[in-house]
Amino acid sequence: MTTMVVKRGDIFYADLSPVIGSEQGGIRPVIIIQNDIGNKYSPTVIVAAITSQINKAKLPTHVEISSEEYGLNRDSVVLLEQVRTLDKKRLKEKIGHMTDSDMKKVNKALLISLNLV
Repeated sequence: MTTMVVKRGDIFYADLSPVIGSEQGGIRPVIIIQNDIGNKYSPTVIVAAITSQINKAKLPTHVEISSEEYGLNRDSVVLLEQVRTLDKKRLKEKIGHMTDSDMKKVNKALLISLNLV
């Protein structure tokens, strides 16, 4: 069995069901936000959900991303308040990888979400 290679900043489709309440669910894109040492050795990854509902409230924990740049069906928003740990078995196909400039925005939004600034 080959080990899935996962890097911080990768965008995958993932199966987030079952969910409870206001959690993001279904098969949807997610961005890997866990560090690469954890990505290499752990059976789990830490991700943030991505939604195509760009009319969601513009929060400081949101990062807008382009569909063309990342191979998504529609322009989307990374929801850094919707962070969760997934087993790697929930990851489906890799869609793309976040640019350095967009990762800086993700990092800033993550710091805000976790009250580290």
